[in-house]
Amino acid sequence: MKNVVLIGMPGTGKSVVGRALAEQLDYTFEDLDDLIMRAAGKTLPQILRQDGLGAFFRVEEQVGRTFDRQNTVAATGGSMVLYEQAMDHLRQNGVIVWLETPLSQISDRMPADLVDRGIAAPAGMTLRQIYEQRQPLYAKYADLIVVSRDGADDTARQVLEMMRTVGVSLL
Repeated sequence: MKNVVLIGMPGTGKSVVGRALAEQLDYTFEDLDDLIMRAAGKTLPQILRQDGLGAFFRVEEQVGRTFDRQNTVAATGGSMVLYEQAMDHLRQNGVIVWLETPLSQISDRMPADLVDRGIAAPAGMTLRQIYEQRQPLYAKYADLIVVSRDGADDTARQVLEMMRTVGVSLL
């Protein structure tokens, strides 16, 4: 069975929607940020502050390129779309779903210091600039685009409805 891979900006609810979707599909759930932290032995902010952006990107790309699960809903970090090989690998055994969320909603959910949230971006880059950089990549890799709603269960149901409507099979 194929995986469902959630992509989108930080703060779109990929992890909470992913858990709800996994429950509805009777799949396991994996947050790729957790795999990054396990591989590095540090939290995301610690990696960014102590090791730097380049080190974070190397670990994140490696996690994406080697992810090997079945029957799993995977929530990626917002920057996973920066790595073409990783995204191609995730797509080989997965349906890529972009949880699209307006920038205004994302902004409301973010701390003033983006590193505190573990957001991987060059120093000084604003949330708007990150959004503008990544939006075309989310669109490029998405098999489905679902507007994230309030309520993880509702968004998960919307993902399933969209998959049925367009005939996406997990077999």
